[in-house]
Amino acid sequence: MVITFELGVEDLADTRFALSPLNETVLSLRVLREPGLSALHLPWRRSVLRSLGELDGFDSGLLLSLVASRRTVPDFLTPRPEVFAPTFEEELAVVRRTAPAVVRRDLLDTHLPDPPPEPLRSALDRAALDRAALDRAGDAAVRRLRDALCELLRRYWEIAVRPEWPGMRLLLEADMTYRARRLALGGARLLFADMHPSLRWHRGVLHIADMIGRHHVLASGRGLLLLPSVFAHKPAPPLSPDGAPTLAYPCRGVATLWSRPPVVEAPALTALVGAAKARLLTMLDEPLATVELARRLRVTPSAVSQHLRVLHANGLVARARDGRQVLYRRTSLGDRLGGGVGE
Repeated sequence: MVITFELGVEDLADTRFALSPLNETVLSLRVLREPGLSALHLPWRRSVLRSLGELDGFDSGLLLSLVASRRTVPDFLTPRPEVFAPTFEEELAVVRRTAPAVVRRDLLDTHLPDPPPEPLRSALDRAALDRAALDRAGDAAVRRLRDALCELLRRYWEIAVRPEWPGMRLLLEADMTYRARRLALGGARLLFADMHPSLRWHRGVLHIADMIGRHHVLASGRGLLLLPSVFAHKPAPPLSPDGAPTLAYPCRGVATLWSRPPVVEAPALTALVGAAKARLLTMLDEPLATVELARRLRVTPSAVSQHLRVLHANGLVARARDGRQVLYRRTSLGDRLGGGVGE
């Protein structure tokens, strides 16, 4: 099945990117529930399961019941960010204000055609399974369920995602830089060309294939919001067709996210320039930007910039501008000094 977003000229002009720590937290539950979904995340998953197992009173069953057998998650838990980079607490505050009727509707729609699993069913009340009864009594129970889910997600964020968020954010921002350049060079067609095989841009319409539903969304001046995601294994639009066009998509470079910084095995080079600069030289056998180097080394971009300035001043790295970013690469002198390090 195919979901389509129809975008006018004004919608293309309003196409923007955003970061969503809550979106990443909710989508990560898919990986936690299904280890086969992405082998790249297995080191993260093992660590998180170990940490969650050490928590007293943590209801993992209720948390994982948010992911349906068809891998959908409730829309109300992934609200559309209104700013570029909201905090997790700001996004969770939006969820806490969700009306009980919306919570009930989204939880039921997430699990269709199946009934909601037992951890949700008792709170939703069996009468609510009848769609004609959605507006009847039971709002208090749904509010309690909503608040319990928010508290579970807050604790889960602290354990599973927050410690990794600085590195994840650098990866997501690097992807946005790449996508923005694609948009500037070739418009929407080039922007979506290599985002995912399920995406196709044709005559003002973005086609999202391999979906579980089928609907057509008119942007109607609301623009398109793109959310690069570490945990999305394929494009993930909202389940409901009622909201403004929003699309989480798999970002580039996820394979490097859980890898450790390179170990330099060149004692002479390390003694000469220091361990930090030696690691940079090891990585620069291909052109890389400062933010990508910082992400891989798990340090700040400003720290990387300081080392790069020294290496460049001494002719060990070359730099060239590529659109809005500067790319660095090891020079032949850097190769000789390191005795072929990185080869």
